[in-house]
Amino acid sequence: MTTGNHTTTPPADGTSTPPAGATPAADAEARRAGQGEPRASAGDTLTVLATADAELTARLDRELTAFNNRATGADDEAELNVRVTDADGDLVAGLTGWTWGGCAGINMVWVRADRRAEGWGGRLLRAFEAEAGRRGCIEVSVSSFSFQAPEFYRRHGYLDTGRREGIPGGHVDHHFWKSLRTDPAAAVRLVALVEFPADAVEAGQRYEDAVLALLDRHGGRVERRLRTGDGRTEVHLIRFDTRTGYDAFLIDPERVALRAALGDAAPQARVLEVHEV
Repeated sequence: MTTGNHTTTPPADGTSTPPAGATPAADAEARRAGQGEPRASAGDTLTVLATADAELTARLDRELTAFNNRATGADDEAELNVRVTDADGDLVAGLTGWTWGGCAGINMVWVRADRRAEGWGGRLLRAFEAEAGRRGCIEVSVSSFSFQAPEFYRRHGYLDTGRREGIPGGHVDHHFWKSLRTDPAAAVRLVALVEFPADAVEAGQRYEDAVLALLDRHGGRVERRLRTGDGRTEVHLIRFDTRTGYDAFLIDPERVALRAALGDAAPQARVLEVHEV
């Protein structure tokens, strides 16, 4: 890491004057310091690598795992892999993934070309999900490029939660999620367009903060929360595991009380039930 505790004091006009004979790199470093970015300590070296660095990978894995465990209180991260071999011991198909703190994730799924019409992908998923459930996991996440298998995951009950454009060749990276505790087909997805009164924007935002925090008790979650620049409008993409959970959320006594307390200052919402296309 190239950060350090070496500090500089920029001139009163906010600019930075590099020392005489500064190299272009030092020039850039001085400019960054003038913009408030900490300067690197003397002797630090930044190296860009174009090859694998096993030592770096192992160290970052240890450091980030420790950080994540401290932040979440979950320290049960474990690998979860599934493989299929033929009578000769050759690999037919495989899946690699992980479990951690009640969550499971799939990294890679592959089936040999000459065996791709035999249902091995589905068997891999079911085996993975079953073991994840035995470990106490309640959900699985995975990503798939548009030229890989997004429809495969949808057929097996995975719901779209996001997408990233700009993949080479004009493709898309699709992100999926599946509940292991409820039937994915029973999920309800909503888009809410929320408008705050002009004289009660902050009160409306606080109300939404409190109400959205109630979703979890009814099997709901916010997939996206977006807000306009003036703060007067929000768009929420929300998912409930079941319609029963959605109905229970609507009549939640705490939600009803929060709304009643606002009276005429309560936000107005238009809610649409949606599905992936």
